[in-house]
Amino acid sequence: MADTFDVVIIGSGPGGYVAAIRAGQLGLKTAMIEKDKKLGGTCLLRGCIPTKALLYTAELYSHIQHAATFGINTSNPSIDWAQAHKHKQKVVDKGAGGIEYLMKKNKVTVFRGVGKIAGKGKVEFTASEGGAKSVIEAKNIIIATGSVVTTLPSITLDHKRILSSDSILELPVIPRSIIVLGAGAVGTEFASIFNHVGSEVTLVEYMPNVLPIEDVDVSKELEKHLKRRKMNVMTNTKFEKIETTSSGVKVTVALQDGTKQVLEAEYFLSAVGRGPVTRDIGLESIGLAVGPKGHITVDGMMRTSVPNVFAIGDVTPHPALAHCASAQGIVATEFIAGKNPRPLNYDRIPNATYCYPEVASVGLTEKKARERGYDVKVGTFPFSAVHKSTISDQAIGLVKIVSDKKYDEVLGVHLVGPHATELLAEACVGLQLEITTEELAHTVHAHPTLSEIMKEAAEATLGHAINL
Repeated sequence: MADTFDVVIIGSGPGGYVAAIRAGQLGLKTAMIEKDKKLGGTCLLRGCIPTKALLYTAELYSHIQHAATFGINTSNPSIDWAQAHKHKQKVVDKGAGGIEYLMKKNKVTVFRGVGKIAGKGKVEFTASEGGAKSVIEAKNIIIATGSVVTTLPSITLDHKRILSSDSILELPVIPRSIIVLGAGAVGTEFASIFNHVGSEVTLVEYMPNVLPIEDVDVSKELEKHLKRRKMNVMTNTKFEKIETTSSGVKVTVALQDGTKQVLEAEYFLSAVGRGPVTRDIGLESIGLAVGPKGHITVDGMMRTSVPNVFAIGDVTPHPALAHCASAQGIVATEFIAGKNPRPLNYDRIPNATYCYPEVASVGLTEKKARERGYDVKVGTFPFSAVHKSTISDQAIGLVKIVSDKKYDEVLGVHLVGPHATELLAEACVGLQLEITTEELAHTVHAHPTLSEIMKEAAEATLGHAINL
């Protein structure tokens, strides 16, 4: 370990391992430190990927239950939750193995253990096996330590009845009933999983709408369909306290009018957020301060206030999304390698929530566009007017386009409906190329496809929807 590395990356999540791959491609002598047994970070090991695996199982089961609609006769379909977990783990293991291979392919040295900055150009490494300590010399350091689950001070997670988004992934049974606190992406996804497999689900949100960061029209549309699926959705509702019982939990909440209500369920999931891992990683040894919420401030090249120290992913005050971290990792390593990378435009970082129906967006909401002074025009178009959605009996949701009247530039695209997270790709490309609503409307789309809805929404924004 006496050799000096061009770059040492602390953390192997979607920010860290992508940064390592790009650094290797660029010929930089690269090391990556990871404390978990497997590479991949939260996203792969206990976040995005295992959650989506369970979501797929749950949604498939739900569709099979309604297969008779399409002329397929199934009798008494059942779900094997243990097998669902095995499938989930198989997906995770394959992903972790793939990252291991990519590290070898790109000549990245992987250290298993805990990394901590120990001064200028130095990273202290404590090995997982044996606990031996050593110091790695680094010309550049990239902090990619990610985030961890946080909860309200009044909630004590016992990981038996009161669960986090980590521990619920290992829940061996399907709950008869569950209360989910927090209707952000994590909460709505888990609520959808258990709603699909027959649990009685109550979704509690302090803000006026589910998915509060999304455009309000999309949030309201999602809430409407969640309720149609017999989910108890409670917005404008404040959590007060929780207590365990012999059979589950009792949760006291305060409604908007001030009245109190006691909810009972077999399990409780706290899905109120995550916090950056910036404590105890040696920032004080180089005089690097963090913000009030623990984030590290960076510039467009992901540089911190300390020379040759970079930060990417959830430790920065930017969208805590895997694809954002990956993009930041590439910017940082290309800058280190002497390239001239383009800074990220965070307005164009897409959001994707895999609840049912799916929600996806890129760009400005109508509210944000107006706040920035744009003279806004909007158009919406429902999936119910698209034949392909009717074929699959998923004619639910809508697309909303937010545009600037003056130059006709598309400022934001917001979807709720079938395969919304996949349909979003067209909007991401369009915004990157500064597409106008007219250009989108004049783009011929194949028929019958779900993607036709993008053209139709553009036509609606221009005031002449065709199939509505």
